[in-house]
Amino acid sequence: MPFIPHTEKDTREMLAAIGADSIEDLFDEIPAALRIDHLHGVPEALSEMEISRLMRERAHMDGSPMCFIGAGAYEHHIPTAVWDIATRGEFYSAYTPYQAEASQGTLQTIYEYQTMITELTGLDVSNASLYDGASGLAEAALMAVRANRKVKSGLVLLAPGVNPVYEHVAEAIAGSQGLKFEWLPVDAVTGNVAFDQLPEGQEPVAVVMQQPTFPGTLEDVDRLTDWAHEQGAFAIGIANPMSLAILKAPGHWGELGVDIACGEGQPLGVPLSSGGPYFGYMTCKQKHVRQMPGRIVGRTTDLDGNPGFALTLQAREQHIRRSKATSNICTNQGLMVTAATIYMSLLGAEGIARVAQMSHANTTRLVDGLCAIDGIERLYEGPYFHEVALKLDRPVAPVLETLASKGILGGYDLTADAGCDAVLICATETKTGTDIDACIAAYAEAMS
Repeated sequence: MPFIPHTEKDTREMLAAIGADSIEDLFDEIPAALRIDHLHGVPEALSEMEISRLMRERAHMDGSPMCFIGAGAYEHHIPTAVWDIATRGEFYSAYTPYQAEASQGTLQTIYEYQTMITELTGLDVSNASLYDGASGLAEAALMAVRANRKVKSGLVLLAPGVNPVYEHVAEAIAGSQGLKFEWLPVDAVTGNVAFDQLPEGQEPVAVVMQQPTFPGTLEDVDRLTDWAHEQGAFAIGIANPMSLAILKAPGHWGELGVDIACGEGQPLGVPLSSGGPYFGYMTCKQKHVRQMPGRIVGRTTDLDGNPGFALTLQAREQHIRRSKATSNICTNQGLMVTAATIYMSLLGAEGIARVAQMSHANTTRLVDGLCAIDGIERLYEGPYFHEVALKLDRPVAPVLETLASKGILGGYDLTADAGCDAVLICATETKTGTDIDACIAAYAEAMS
C-alpha cells in the first residue's frame, strides 16, 4: 500500500483541530527519561532509487544456492500465476471474513481450500487453516483432549518419526494446559516405531504419527493407527500434503482412519521465504467437528435460492464465551491459504501427483549417487518419499560448510537428533540431473 506523508501544513492543521501546539504535546504523559531523541542505528533517509538499490544489494548477498534441505519446508516450483493472482488487491487485502455477506469471494476461496484439503487427507471436514504445522499439532492434541473425554490422562504419545520441532512447539503451547508428551520406542534399524516394545496400560488420550517421518522413512501407519484405537486413544496423523498425491491418505490409515490430521501446508505454493509465513492445515472426522479450532466455511443458498457462503463454525473466544472457546486462533494465514488454493487448482490432482513422483525419482537418483561414495550410507532401511537420512563417517558440519562454499546447501545436519553423524537430504522436482550430479560431485570432493 502506498505511503502518503503529511506535509507540514497538514500537520499544523491537524494539531490545531485537536488543540495541541506540537506533536511533542501528544506524548507529554510519557516521562522524559523514557523517551528517545532519535532512532539509534537507523541511517539517514534515502530516496526511492537509493533504497531500491540498497535492497537489491542486500538480497544479492544471499546468493542463489542449490538447495537440498527439506526437514519440514520444501523448495517446489510455484507457477507465476499463483502469486500474480494471490497478490491482486481483492485477495491480498482480504484479511478475514468478519462480514460474511460482504466477503463472498474470501469465503468461497476458503470453502474451496477446505474441499481440496479434505480430498487430500481423506477426512470429512477442514478448518480455515492454522499458523503453521507445529502449532497445528498443539491444537490437534488439545482438540483430542476435548473430544476424547473418556480418557483423563492428558498423555499424548509421539511416534519417533514426529518432527522434533513440532514436539517442542506442542509442549510450549499445550504443556502448560496439563498435556504430557512422551516418545514411543524406536527401532534402530528402520527408525520407525518398535512395535514389539509398545507400552500397554498407559491410557493415552492420543497417539501422534507422521508420514513420511521426519528422517524420511515411511511408518507402518495402518498398524500404529489401529494400535492407538485399541488403547482408547485418538489417532493424530501428520502428513506432508504433497506426499498425499501418491501415498495413502490419513483418513484411510488402519481400519478406521485417523481422527485428526494436521501438518504444514507450505509445499502447496508457498515459498520458503527465509522461514515463513507458512500455514498449517487441520482436518477431522465429522463427529468431532464441534471441537475443531478456528473457522469453518459452508455453502448455502439465500432466500432467492442463489448459492452463497457463510461461516458455519467460529469456535474462537471472540465469538462465544471465553470459557467455551476451543481456540484463540485469530489470524488464519488467509493469504497463504489463498495461494495454496490457487496452486492446487492450477496443478490439479494429476499435476500434484506428477510433482510428487518427480521429487521421489530425483531423490532416488541423489541417494544412489551419494551412497556410492566411501563414507556415506543410509542411516535407516526401508522405502522413502523425497527425503533420506544418510550416515557419514565424519562430522557433518564441516562437510556442509564445504558444500556451501560451492553454492550448494547439502542437507540438514541430523546429528543432534540421530545421535550419530547424519545428514537429511531432499530433492524435489526443481532439481535437474545436472544439479543432482553437481551435489554428488561436491560431496565426493568433501569426503575425499
